[in-house]
Amino acid sequence: MGKIQLSARIEESEMKILERYAKKTGRTKTDILREFIRSLNSFF
Repeated sequence: MGKIQLSARIEESEMKILERYAKKTGRTKTDILREFIRSLNSFF
């Protein structure tokens, strides 16, 4: 499966939340967002 680049505009406060979470968990922001997107699959 090929990869597609995603670009999104978010509030600075939201980015800070994501960055703090990434630092606390030792994961990349991309990894966190991928996991969240995959979790949405349970709704379908």
